[in-house]
Amino acid sequence: MEKMMYLMLIEKSKTYNKMTKQVVTEHVENIRRLDDAGKLELCGVFKGYPGMAGMYILKTESREEAEEICRAEPLVMGGYAGYKLVGLQIANRENNYLL
Repeated sequence: MEKMMYLMLIEKSKTYNKMTKQVVTEHVENIRRLDDAGKLELCGVFKGYPGMAGMYILKTESREEAEEICRAEPLVMGGYAGYKLVGLQIANRENNYLL
């Protein structure tokens, strides 16, 4: 069976720099919830890439579940960021790196 994760690329909107401390706090709380639920593999901030804020690598059962997580992100809900969702087929020792 093909193992998938989903990459959420978070893109800055024109209002990104107008985020409030409240929104940042909600964003971090959301990250903690995803991590506690086992849905977050990795997240981080992009440095030196204009227009890009950061990314999540999500461990979900489906693309639809990943979409729901993206839409519920406080930065997205508040209009401070948009996103692109990309499927990532995992290559590892278990599947002989997709050979």
